[in-house]
Amino acid sequence: MKYHQINSALFVKNRRKFMAEMKPNSVAVFNSNDIYPVSADSTLPFAQHRDIFYLSGVDQEESVLLLFPDAPYEHQREMLFLRETNEHIAVWEGEKLTKERAFQVSGIRTVYWLQDFHKVLNEMMTYADTMYINTNEHYRATVETETREARFVKWWKERYPAHNVAKSNPILQRLRSVKESEEIDLIQHACDITEKGFRRLLGFVKPNVTEYEIEAELAHEFIRNRSKGFAYTPIIASGNNANVLHYIENNQQCKEGDLILLDVAAEYANYSSDMSRTIPVSGRFTDRQKAVYNAVLKVKTEATKMLTPGTLWKQYHVEVGKIMTSELLGLGLIDKADVQNENPEWPAYKKYFMHGTSHHMGLDTHDYGLLHEPMKANMVFTVEPGIYIPAEKFGIRLEDNVVVQEKGEPFNLMRNIPLEAEEIETLMNE
Repeated sequence: MKYHQINSALFVKNRRKFMAEMKPNSVAVFNSNDIYPVSADSTLPFAQHRDIFYLSGVDQEESVLLLFPDAPYEHQREMLFLRETNEHIAVWEGEKLTKERAFQVSGIRTVYWLQDFHKVLNEMMTYADTMYINTNEHYRATVETETREARFVKWWKERYPAHNVAKSNPILQRLRSVKESEEIDLIQHACDITEKGFRRLLGFVKPNVTEYEIEAELAHEFIRNRSKGFAYTPIIASGNNANVLHYIENNQQCKEGDLILLDVAAEYANYSSDMSRTIPVSGRFTDRQKAVYNAVLKVKTEATKMLTPGTLWKQYHVEVGKIMTSELLGLGLIDKADVQNENPEWPAYKKYFMHGTSHHMGLDTHDYGLLHEPMKANMVFTVEPGIYIPAEKFGIRLEDNVVVQEKGEPFNLMRNIPLEAEEIETLMNE
């Protein structure tokens, strides 16, 4: 891992919170992700399952976490199972976690090699009544590949049919959505790396540069600051490409007079940041571009103020829609008749702003969080309104990451990243 080791106290705290929510006499198991094959002997880079990372800090393949708060013996209440390392593995693949190192990372004292897992689990199941399985129930999830976690769940149900089944995910949805201070610091660090990448671009972008050259500049800056790279597939959309919401080709030349919509951000220690900015290829916005830019900025500013404890996500988006409607009327993109005759299920503003304004953010870019429950302090949200105008061949999206505060307006983790149109022009022309 490129990132500095995280204090194990965070993971100790996270496990305590999770175990406090478990039913009496129950076991919970969490698996690492697979390393996914490409073809021949090629594989994709390993990415740890966020749940086992959240609860243990272990960032290694073929790892298993077992939690049993009511186990008969104290050493059985938290157990890690790791792939056994040896000199051969160290030479060919590099250093893996030893038992002592695993304790330093996780705070878990009982560490076994993976070959002992089924034997130990079998003993635990003789004591337990309930098994917590870890299924992916995120509202955006569309999983077609069978994961290591899914294979385990299938095997466990066949092996232990007499036990009760409970779900880890509803507990994790609530716990992971409210961040500890250490987690906010890690997200802040990811945002700070993103800032460095964005500032680098402001002196680099000029007419005829290509979108992939911009991507390369960002990747360079992110990795040199201990990030693995992008927190998600980068969107670098010049001109009319910005009107494709998930444009990821990044293969076009940026032309004089066009805007570039950037939806790009770094990760750090598996924690995401999520930034959108829109900049002029030539270093200056036209009057029309600036008018639309400032309208998006106004919506973003007003929307941010509403992210307070007790706010309901659905109603929040209704209120943001009202603000956007006002701005689109001012820009002449819609008129009063459009509003009066709008379909309540698809309001008039949706023609130019068709996506949501905010989502939870953290270990996942679209992080855990139950959208039907009120917002709470220390939740982290994006704020990302946009206006997309295919007829004028540009789109603008602006996005920051903010922390809901107990009182007052949210705290902006991207407060130092240039945002005002005039500041961007100044920095691009220095």
